[in-house]
Order: sequence, then C-alpha cells, then structure tokens
Amino acid sequence: MAERKYKLLIVEDDLEVAEMVTSFFKKNNYEVIAANWGEDGVRACQSDHPDLVILDIRLPDIDGYEVARRLRTDRRTADVPIIFLTEKRERSDKLHGLELGADDYITKPFDIAELRLRVRNALERINQQALTNSITGLPDGALVYERLKESLQKEGVGVLLISLTHVDEFREAYGFVASDDVLRAFSVLVQTSMKDTGAGNDFLGHFGAVDFVILTASGVVQSLQDRIRQKMAQSVEKFYPIKDRERAIQQPDHLGVISSGVASVRGRFASVEQLKLEMMRVRQ
Repeated sequence: MAERKYKLLIVEDDLEVAEMVTSFFKKNNYEVIAANWGEDGVRACQSDHPDLVILDIRLPDIDGYEVARRLRTDRRTADVPIIFLTEKRERSDKLHGLELGADDYITKPFDIAELRLRVRNALERINQQALTNSITGLPDGALVYERLKESLQKEGVGVLLISLTHVDEFREAYGFVASDDVLRAFSVLVQTSMKDTGAGNDFLGHFGAVDFVILTASGVVQSLQDRIRQKMAQSVEKFYPIKDRERAIQQPDHLGVISSGVASVRGRFASVEQLKLEMMRVRQ
C-alpha cells in the first residue's frame, strides 16, 4: 500500500515563515494549504479537511486562540490536531492553548526539523486513535483494511457492504447528536442480524462514515443481506422522533440501506481497493 500523503494547513501571517514551512513540508511529501488570516484558516479547515493545523497565535484579524476555539466547537473540525506556532513564551499562554485543545506548542524561532517531528508524532497519535470509530466503537481504518486484505486469500469468505442512506438529510433536520444515535442504533441492528443469521465468527467494521463491511461465510452472505434489509424496514420509523415518524417514512429521502455482497472474494480481486470499488459500484 502506498504511503499516505498527509494534508497540512498552515495559518501564519508572516509570509517568510509561511513560505519556509510550506516549502519544507512539500519537499517532505506533504500536501500543504496556507492561510494568512484567522478567518481564512477557519474556512479552509472546514472546506479542505486537513490532517493537521499549524497555527500562529498572532494573526491580523482573530487570534489563534479564537481560531482554535472555533475549530474545536465545530463538529467538522473538532478532531483535527492543532500545533501552535508562536512567539508567545509565557507559561500562561501555553496553558491557554492547551486548554483550548491544542495538541502541541512550539515557540519562535524554531527548528524546522523539530517541527517536522512534532507533526509526525501528532499524526501518529491520531492514527492510533482512528483504529476504532469514535461513534460506534467498531473497527475502522487500518484494522479493517488488514482484515479485508487477509480475506482476499482465504477460502470460503464472503464480504457484505451495507450503507446507511440519507444520513446527511437526517442530520440537517435533527442535528449531529441525533445522527450519531442513528449510527449507533444501526450498528446494533447489524450486529443483531449477524447473531441471527451470520456464521458465528463474523467481522464487522467501518468502510466509511456510514458504510459497514461484514466478513462472513460465503454461504450466508445473501441471507444476512436480506435479514439486515428486513430489520431496517421494520425499524426505520423508530429512528425518528415520535411526532415525525409517520410523515418521515413517507418521504423519498428517509433513512434506508443500500448493499452489495460478494459470496467469495478469493482470487477475484487483486487488492482491497479493487474490491471496494466493485462493491461500491454494484450497490442497490
């Protein structure tokens, strides 16, 4: 598997420092976005989804503390690692930054090699945390990739992809907390279906935020797929507030599932990426 190219956001109003940091990290195989104003930095983080933010405290409009506060209180950016890069050296300044959820703090003038190590360490920490999904607690990321990779060489292993649909519409109507509850409830529904119909030693993990992948015995892929669809049809109205249930399930954008299954993966796919593309293509 090719090494991942991480995306950094540099929020720094000193153009010489910004250019130096940007050039250095680009030469070291990072994708880099730069912003010179705090407001621009907040917008860039929301739209470009960087893996880490290097943030100056002294900025021309809002300061770095306010940028960090906004990022930490926005669901889209709450988990992005932040490293403060600043001339402020007082202990109280550092504590204030850490209280806002910063992951690290480095003062100017700084050693660019030290900054690189701090960036690397912060990314490694976040990658370790990403092995399980923060909402459902199910395996995610590298754990799922490795299990899928192993399955490509095993006899009698089938794969089922189940995706929850119209979550964005639900979130817009009822908020992030309610949509997280839906994902947790749906993951329980899937696990219950696996106990009812699965092979007994099945694996369940995330293929994406609303995509779930199941490794099971080849002979039960179709019956498990049917069981999950049936339980979802029976339960979908319970995902909505009582006052909205009757109206919601009559709408074309109500919560639902789409799925695809492969009864046996051995010898059919050269890579996990190829398997994923094929399953996403044939979902229905």
